Amino acid sequence: MMKKPLILSLVAALTCALLPFTPACAAEAPAVANETKEHKDARMAWFREARFGMFIHWGLYAVPAGEWNGKTNYGEWFLEETKMPVSQYEQYAKQFNPVKFDAKQWVAIAKNAGMKYIVITSKHHDGFGMYPSDLTDWCIKSTPFKRDPLQELADACREAGIRFCVYHSIMDWHHPDWGKRRAWNDRATGEPDMDRYTVYLKGQLKELVTRYQPGILWFDGEWESPWTDERGVDLYAYLRELDPKLIINNRVGKKRAGMAGMDSDKGGVGDYGTPEQTIPANGFGPGVDWESCMTLNGHWGYNKKDLNFKSTETLLCNLIDIASKGGNYLLNVGPDAEGVIPAGEVKPIAEIGKWLQVNGEAIYGTSATLFGEEAGTFSDTEKDKKGQPVFKPTWDWRCTVKPGKTYIHILKWPGASFTLDTKGKLGAVTKAYMLADSNKTPLKVTMDGSKLTVTLPDKAPDPIASVLVLETPAK
Repeated sequence: MMKKPLILSLVAALTCALLPFTPACAAEAPAVANETKEHKDARMAWFREARFGMFIHWGLYAVPAGEWNGKTNYGEWFLEETKMPVSQYEQYAKQFNPVKFDAKQWVAIAKNAGMKYIVITSKHHDGFGMYPSDLTDWCIKSTPFKRDPLQELADACREAGIRFCVYHSIMDWHHPDWGKRRAWNDRATGEPDMDRYTVYLKGQLKELVTRYQPGILWFDGEWESPWTDERGVDLYAYLRELDPKLIINNRVGKKRAGMAGMDSDKGGVGDYGTPEQTIPANGFGPGVDWESCMTLNGHWGYNKKDLNFKSTETLLCNLIDIASKGGNYLLNVGPDAEGVIPAGEVKPIAEIGKWLQVNGEAIYGTSATLFGEEAGTFSDTEKDKKGQPVFKPTWDWRCTVKPGKTYIHILKWPGASFTLDTKGKLGAVTKAYMLADSNKTPLKVTMDGSKLTVTLPDKAPDPIASVLVLETPAK
């Protein structure tokens, strides 16, 4: 049985004395320590090197598995979309017992895919904590499972050399003090109090930072009116005081311009932008950190009926496209209620991992293309008779860069040679070879003004994307 919402409010009130806060608890928000460009570059270095991460949406919504009252289209927004009474939704906690959950197996799946960090939901919009919080019973400790999956996953990540990160929703449909209370929240009493709620939010975030030392705090649910710009700025400052090395996305504040994910003006707060289910056409130029988060099928949370998984070709070309524009690719999986990542999600990302074992040098730690938008974007919106995405590329190649090396990712094999107008942006090419060739056999290079031509092998090294390396004097 869940404790009444009043208990949450009392705990939050007691916490107020311990946590810096906005008007109700503190006259002035803690200031972020002055950070030089060098300090920020050092803090962001691993994120810029990583380029590829795993998003994990996992919570009570995995129990109904997308199905309720004859409909099968639900996911992580189950509670909001069904408008189920909160007291009824709470019953799923009694059924959540992921006995097949194996943190080391999840991390192995990510590592084999070439992913360098994991971001898992510590709390989604339903307010349920996927760890044993001291501030509420609405969390994992009220399930038959009892264990702490975040601790197990954090430990497995550190053992495997992967960064552990968490997603924490600002919006909370369950908490009585969230300012936009739903009519179907039959557990809430009294008037919502956002000051009190923010104390509770800070308390949970302090638990996460001090217990699990996440590399990133990934926020969401900031768009509703109860969350203000002032609260976002204050929360960012508070967290940076807790852990100066912490990276925080821009959804902590209020400047995000919808699914495009970037701040609408320079007054935003947070360390990087978050395009969602989209890849920007041209990137954002030097000095702008960003990450596209995307699903493997049509849902973030587990839906047993949604088997419309994207192909390896689509996912790999997403990764290449994003890296060529200077961003990171955060690719989502939705484990089921037993703690199993669906095989339909594991298979394509494992195949990406095999490609990265050969070609990862052209992704990790690279910078954006020298040549601007090469040839448009690509679409996977068309479907075949079975509803599977049909890959329709409209670009032939992409480019990533490291000092002294330019990597040309060739999607459509041109045959005998590859020709590129360097636009005067590429120095003298001292050597060219295919990255898949362990012997680095030199390929013939000719220049005609700014036009470079490389003689290619008879056959493409990879059926999806082959990487041509152009070495130049490092600047």
